[in-house]
Amino acid sequence: MDEDREVVVATESYGSQERWRYQLKGGRIAKQRQRSRVTNPLVSSFKSVFLPQGYPDSVSEDYLQYQCWDTLQAFSSSLSGTLATQASLRGVGVGNSDATVAAATVTWLLRDGTGMLGRILFAWMKGSKLDCDAKRWRLFADVLNDIALFMEIVAPAFPSGFTLIVCIAGVFKSLVGVAGGATRAALTVHQARRDNMADVSAKDGSQETLVNLAGLLVSFLLIPLVTDSPALSLLLFFFFTCLHLFANYRAVRSVVMETLNEARLSILVHQYLQDRRVLSPKAANQKEPVFPDLKKRVQIRLGVSLAEVVDSPEELQLVLRNNNKSYLIRVKQGAVCVCLGQGVSVHEELQAVFHAVCLSAVLDPSWAGLGPLGSLRESSSQSHTQDVWGMVSESHTVIDQLFPSFFKALQEEGWQTDRTLLDWDEWRADWRKKIK
Repeated sequence: MDEDREVVVATESYGSQERWRYQLKGGRIAKQRQRSRVTNPLVSSFKSVFLPQGYPDSVSEDYLQYQCWDTLQAFSSSLSGTLATQASLRGVGVGNSDATVAAATVTWLLRDGTGMLGRILFAWMKGSKLDCDAKRWRLFADVLNDIALFMEIVAPAFPSGFTLIVCIAGVFKSLVGVAGGATRAALTVHQARRDNMADVSAKDGSQETLVNLAGLLVSFLLIPLVTDSPALSLLLFFFFTCLHLFANYRAVRSVVMETLNEARLSILVHQYLQDRRVLSPKAANQKEPVFPDLKKRVQIRLGVSLAEVVDSPEELQLVLRNNNKSYLIRVKQGAVCVCLGQGVSVHEELQAVFHAVCLSAVLDPSWAGLGPLGSLRESSSQSHTQDVWGMVSESHTVIDQLFPSFFKALQEEGWQTDRTLLDWDEWRADWRKKIK
């Protein structure tokens, strides 16, 4: 009887998808499936080819929703690109007996050359901003891509300006390449939860290739329909463009990033000042703007030079009054300027931005939920000096009281506090040793 009894000697799992157990049967160990979420071999193979190893545990919770919308936008963009390519080829003379190969080649070279210059200039001017606002720049890239495709479609209608139009479209596409590639890398960092960036990126490439292949097959059916009908081509382009923009908007809205940038931190600080509550990553990401904010707000400048904060020894004493922190802060010409000291920690960087956002709320007359900062606004309104030194000095005491509980609430809600995506400039000052 004891020999026939099944005894479980070990259990085993394959990610979160399958469970196995090892049983002792007749003196041998037998492996038996205990639970499996994947029973279809075809589905299992598809997931193995197109999803990162260990999915869903190896990626962020928003991965699947984002990839679904990203797949839809890539498919619609592929079809729009087919229509634009057909228009460009018609514009350079394909099918026209009067066109020359040399003229078409020159047009293509000019388009590629201006695009290369645009890529270099954009990376120089905005490269450091792309990490900090990945969602906003991702949407910007896709909107700009649609504008470029539209220009390529209408360019043949303006023969005299065709080369200029396609060159401008080439510049726009080069900006799309920089912004889209950089923000994709930033989103991959967010999605990879097991330091598996290479795997996530590779599988994203496989998904995109599959989508482009599907777009290619549909294009074979689409091209004969629109070859002799520019109106139908334009109508289909607008349909695919609307679908592309909608899918992109939903894609960036589905991303829930736990790393703090200036926009998300500002949302958290304003909510905290109103009701002492720190929003969860999901709630704050839903409020994060993905379009340019045209409202006039108090500017915050992070990591400025010491020369932009103080102009004289007297001002240095004023900016240090009540300040034992590793940063200097000043209100100058309506903007909040923050100068960092040498070797500041991430905790101190967060405190500096928390302080700056609080001061910007005090200076913004349209914002009413000040809470404990109400006294600072009264101090600011009573001061007649340009830089309201009294209000800044008083704010240090208030920040020392508010920030510890705010930082603790950040950690409790699951926000990352060991790294940030704050847009700091590279200036760092050392004033304490010099003063001593």
